[in-house]
Amino acid sequence: MNILPIPSSGAYIFENARLHASLTVGFDGLADADGFVSADVAVDGDQIVAIAPHRLGSSSAPGAIDLKGRIVLPCFVDCHTHLDKGHIWPRSPNPDGSFAGALHATHADRTAHWNAGDVSRRMDFALRTAYAHGTKAIRTHLDSAAPQDGISWPVFETMREKWQGRVDLQAACLVGIEETRDETWFAGLARRVAAARGVLGAVTYMVPDLDALLDRMFALAIEHDLDLDFHADETDAVEAVSLKKIAEAALRHRFEGKILVGHCCSLARQPDDEVLDTLDKVARAKMAVVSLPMCNLYLQDRRHDATTPRWRGVTLLHEMKARGISVAVASDNTRDPFYAYGDLDMLEVYRMATRILHLDHPVGDWPRAVARTPADVMRLADTGVLQPGGPADLVVFKGRNWTELLSRPEADRIVVRDGRQVDTSLPDYAELDELVGA
Repeated sequence: MNILPIPSSGAYIFENARLHASLTVGFDGLADADGFVSADVAVDGDQIVAIAPHRLGSSSAPGAIDLKGRIVLPCFVDCHTHLDKGHIWPRSPNPDGSFAGALHATHADRTAHWNAGDVSRRMDFALRTAYAHGTKAIRTHLDSAAPQDGISWPVFETMREKWQGRVDLQAACLVGIEETRDETWFAGLARRVAAARGVLGAVTYMVPDLDALLDRMFALAIEHDLDLDFHADETDAVEAVSLKKIAEAALRHRFEGKILVGHCCSLARQPDDEVLDTLDKVARAKMAVVSLPMCNLYLQDRRHDATTPRWRGVTLLHEMKARGISVAVASDNTRDPFYAYGDLDMLEVYRMATRILHLDHPVGDWPRAVARTPADVMRLADTGVLQPGGPADLVVFKGRNWTELLSRPEADRIVVRDGRQVDTSLPDYAELDELVGA
């Protein structure tokens, strides 16, 4: 673990740090072409007490730690994950890398193995990994079809309490939209979610009664004062327009809660007039969209006829952002049948998103997509930004500009929580070996 001379208590100053203007509040310095400002960050206890322009040639203040222009970002926010699925790949791999293969393998594994002990151990392993990488907040989806709802939600509540103060943990229920046809059962699930201070969610498909089922979800969300989180249009099918259907439902119900929609892949395949109509409605409904670039690149347009995939599987983030729609990127699945790789490292997610979605030249305020924007979606104040009076939760990298930061894994990054450096040793996969034969 890389070590900085950070005192175990008291005050200190990070001198000559490079902060990104889009993630910094209460700072008047000029940003360079890539959005970075050169600053000194004063920390006292668990708080940032001041951020001031760095003055070249000035003598160091007492207790100063010279970062020599290294990038400092706020801790990450990962707003779309599946901690209950994580790390089942060794015992239940996807046989062909397809979406159908992922569904089948996951269903079989869940039926055979997902007791409370199994879910708890894999979830804790995932949280330790994310924490070591510098993530402060995570929203996970929980497969909630009966009887799994009675297993995973109590595990989540226990894990949220265990990790309080290290990772702010949220959960959204995940069921196929067709399962909401059982009004009594789904109303009971909504009550369970509300009792756990969770988020109401579903996977939408173009079923004939989609509008009616969405109305049911919105009505329950309003009744229980719940935010909403959807998986939508995770396909290349041009006729998949459930993102628009969700926006229309939000407008019908005049919904005032937060709505996050993930994937939205098919939007990139649709005619321009269809796209514009959808985006206008999403903007009017004040919805947010999260793209999952690594998982979608893995699953979408996978072919088995010795031909190469022809599209990237991601949604139209640039067009959304241009209309004022809040957009984020997130990890999604980790070492499970939906994505064989990943480590809940939001720097990796941002690096891959930059390459896949061209979030550069100019960089603009795209860094908000892994910090400030998802924090707002998750209703987390003082998270995803660096500001005087805010928590001293940040990550110090070796990279001094974007090309340095995004060219290496930065495995020796320094994570500071509550003003103190934390152990960034990653848990060993060997810990999960006995679960393979569970």
